[in-house]
Amino acid sequence: MPPKRCPCGTGLTYAECCGRLHDGTSTAATAEQLMRSRYSAFVVGDACYLQGTWDPATRPRSPDLDPTVRWTGLEVRATTGGGLFDTEGTVTFRAHSRAGGQERVQAEHSRFRRVDGRWVYVDGVPG
Repeated sequence: MPPKRCPCGTGLTYAECCGRLHDGTSTAATAEQLMRSRYSAFVVGDACYLQGTWDPATRPRSPDLDPTVRWTGLEVRATTGGGLFDTEGTVTFRAHSRAGGQERVQAEHSRFRRVDGRWVYVDGVPG
């Protein structure tokens, strides 16, 4: 059986891509990589990873993971900043899901920043 592809859509295997971020072997180098890994965390139901990569200033008590939602795809539409030498960045994306027999799309413009040298999710607005 071939290795499982990463849900974030890079074409890499889960172990080569978001899996190494989820298990703590590596940290996200860019805001986009963090956003992709957070999407994958929703897919695999990794609430601890979501909590740990949320800005402490905006983090909820616990992430809202709905077990009835099946995430089906991710489109990264645009990025600004968020690179290796940046301290802030944005990622605009569309996350596709299915729940209750209906197809859904969550479009968001997300903000990220570095805290103690690591990328964290700050917040997002629909878009």
